[in-house]
Amino acid sequence: MIFEVTILGSSSATPIYQRHPTAQVLNIHEHLFLVDCGEGTLIQMNRYRVKFHRINHIFISHLHGDHYLGLMGLLSTMHLQGRANPLHLFAPGDLQEIIGIQLKFSQTVLRYEIIFHPLNPTSPMLIYEDDDIEISTIILNHRIPCTGFLFAEKQRQRKLLKEKLFEYQVPVSAYQDLKNGNDYIREDGRKLLNSELTGDPRTPRKYAFCSDTSYDERILPHIAGIDLLYHEATFMNDKVERASETFHTTAAQAATIALKANVKRLLIGHFSARYKNLYPLLGEAKEIFSNTTMAMEGDRFLIE
Repeated sequence: MIFEVTILGSSSATPIYQRHPTAQVLNIHEHLFLVDCGEGTLIQMNRYRVKFHRINHIFISHLHGDHYLGLMGLLSTMHLQGRANPLHLFAPGDLQEIIGIQLKFSQTVLRYEIIFHPLNPTSPMLIYEDDDIEISTIILNHRIPCTGFLFAEKQRQRKLLKEKLFEYQVPVSAYQDLKNGNDYIREDGRKLLNSELTGDPRTPRKYAFCSDTSYDERILPHIAGIDLLYHEATFMNDKVERASETFHTTAAQAATIALKANVKRLLIGHFSARYKNLYPLLGEAKEIFSNTTMAMEGDRFLIE
């Protein structure tokens, strides 16, 4: 089952050097989730062949323009192309008013329903759940209320070993108990251990999106041991005071978070427009956490 992140934008504040503001699409088990929607996101979706009509859930971290100013264009295009399915929008509560004002003064009545889910910026909580995944908020430390998002697969059931089931003539009626981890008791009283008849399921995969934020170790328990962490790295460490003033993070600080959380892989982004060449930021992060990659537009990161 696929679990993949596509980068649509990795710039902070403004589009520059052919970099666009923050936007990502997650494909989890063939369900698409949009995370943030900076200016130009729709163009980027077309460029990288993301089928935006398949997106039913959008997550907006906070109300700085570089994280949501592409949203109205996307919503309007969905309307013009005849979307009928409801759209779930998880975002700060004030965004509902912003959307309403724009629809009011353009005299637009959307063809589809927007189901708005206001986020609580003070306490982490589960905000979405289906048969396969859970999505929770991560409270970030930014100049205005801001949340990150943790996408986590649910623990799957044990895998049935068909050849063993056939060999021991285990009836179909026992399969669900075996998937749940129980042993099988034959009619003659003999116990067949679950480990003989099933295999271990895949370890659940996890991805965390953390942008924008100051360096803040309070997020560590929420991202401990995850497969892939996206963490903003707006500045290099010689601008650490500027990072603190603007409630952002340096590449070295992002790497320190990854190291302390014992994540498997770090993805840095949200780069300041002051940097045309991003490789010094990557080098700074890799000195602390070697398994670091830059979030470059169009790149896809498969979580295995």
